[in-house]
Amino acid sequence: MATIEGATPAGAAAPAASGVQGGVQGGVQGGVIRDGMHCTFDVPIPMDDGVVLRADVYRPPGDGPWPVLLTYGPYAKGLAFQEGYPSAWQRMVAEHPDVAHGSSNRYQNWEVVDPEKWVPEGYACVRVDSRGAGRSPGFIEPFSPRETRDFHDCIEWAGVQPWSNGKVGLNGVSYFGINQWHVASLQPPHLAAMCIWEGAADWYRDMTHHGGILSTFWANWYDMQVKTVQYGLGERGARSRVTGALVCGDETLSDERLAANRCNFGDEILAHPFDDDWHRARSPRWDRVTVPFLSAANWGGQGLHPRGNFEGFLRAASPHKWLEAHGLEHWTHFYTDYGRRLQLRFFDHFLKGIDNGQDRMPPVLLQVRHVDRFVERAEQEWPIARTRWTKLHLDPSAGTLEAQPPARASTGTFEAMGDGITFLAAPCARDTEVTGPLALRLWVSSTTTDADLFAVFRVFTPDLREVVFMGAIDPHTPVAQGWLRASHRRLDPALSTDWRPYHMHDRAEPLSPGEPVALDIELWPTSIVVPAGHRLALTVRGRDYEWQASTGARLSNFKNELKGCGPFLHDDPRDRPRSVFAGRTTLHAGPGHEAWLLLPIVE
Repeated sequence: MATIEGATPAGAAAPAASGVQGGVQGGVQGGVIRDGMHCTFDVPIPMDDGVVLRADVYRPPGDGPWPVLLTYGPYAKGLAFQEGYPSAWQRMVAEHPDVAHGSSNRYQNWEVVDPEKWVPEGYACVRVDSRGAGRSPGFIEPFSPRETRDFHDCIEWAGVQPWSNGKVGLNGVSYFGINQWHVASLQPPHLAAMCIWEGAADWYRDMTHHGGILSTFWANWYDMQVKTVQYGLGERGARSRVTGALVCGDETLSDERLAANRCNFGDEILAHPFDDDWHRARSPRWDRVTVPFLSAANWGGQGLHPRGNFEGFLRAASPHKWLEAHGLEHWTHFYTDYGRRLQLRFFDHFLKGIDNGQDRMPPVLLQVRHVDRFVERAEQEWPIARTRWTKLHLDPSAGTLEAQPPARASTGTFEAMGDGITFLAAPCARDTEVTGPLALRLWVSSTTTDADLFAVFRVFTPDLREVVFMGAIDPHTPVAQGWLRASHRRLDPALSTDWRPYHMHDRAEPLSPGEPVALDIELWPTSIVVPAGHRLALTVRGRDYEWQASTGARLSNFKNELKGCGPFLHDDPRDRPRSVFAGRTTLHAGPGHEAWLLLPIVE
């Protein structure tokens, strides 16, 4: 079983317990006054099937009532950010001292708000350990309908507490953003606002199958970040630095009982290769997402985080919605003063009724990416209305991207699970902004009945050094990526646009060896201002992008070395058997087989 870096070993000394739910602590019935907050730990929240979840509640001293910020997730409310995710914490506070400033940081948890910064603003912060994780017993099944129903009931519980003003807001990063989309589809009556910070939405397209190709992220994530804090680890797990309580419950269960109390997550995903009812039960219903929300995306979150934030902004039925997009690590700006001010203004308006101008804010706020900085800019819509949609045509014979389609037919062939072909544009005559979604049209044939295409949009300096960025996870992230399994090429005509192909993923349509077919590939939204003299490029590969063969870059919560795609890889041989995917892939271009990359050029 995977271990948590920095966790207190079994049998090691732990902090003395204090403030645990029950009895009088610090002179306050049912809690303790600590660091200016009324803290109550392990509050029971009963579910409709008899399982009792556990929550920690941080609120201002006094009777209130207060608006509530609630999170529900599997990362163990008692595990400190610094202990569970030490490399991420150290990087963040070293580069962004405002994160740690003004807080003791004792209550910091992974991807949820710091109560020491929110309680003084007049909020009650509720952290719920999801079913089967941390100090909540039960069967673990991430993102399942059972979890979504639990989340709904936790919202309703918080909405009727005597210290609550009846308005519950949801806030958090990644898992704590993803499940907001899902629970909003159930329309809990006390849900009043959501801030979805880098939260994917579509369980199939955003998360488990990119273009129909299985992502191995979730199986590895489950091992590293969920099994390590499963309820029942007991004495084998960590102790809370705040309460001294065992982070993973007071019971210490056998490995066999632990395994029986959780789903086999990776294999369950593998067993559903198409967008079926299982996936749809774990995805939002956009027509039922009507609550006000702020959707915050990360340009560098390829493989998980940006797509759902943009799709949610475009497709959710809410009449009050805002989109923000930024860069850097996917946890960073949630905690910086920049991100916290955005969140505070939004929640102050919708949970407290303060007329602070939130309702008059432009609907889109972009941190436009340059090669060396970000520049903030407001927009009125997404995609940007003044976009000049521009096609660059592929010429395999020359390996170029051209403004005009090639006059002659040509082909380029590569090993189907190899590094592929790179197409290079001429140097930019002036600074050129590319901000928005991209789309790629290819004509492809294979020596087998299928092929996986990995499309990478890149930028090179005048001396042909690649420009990469600190992405959501990986420090060497390219500008944009897209994926498609050729047998999944069928489009949904109702949802597809020129700039965002939308695939059905409901069945396989095998290739006839040697016969070209048209493929339309979605590249997830991006932003980059390309300096004059730099070059745009497109690489079409048969496997995941690698910046270089070895980088030495690692984070404590991921298994793999970070080589350009972070942990969002597509390397399960059960999904990509060599008998089907290790042939040779040919790209066709020219008359009758026009191939192009559609770019969102913003003037």
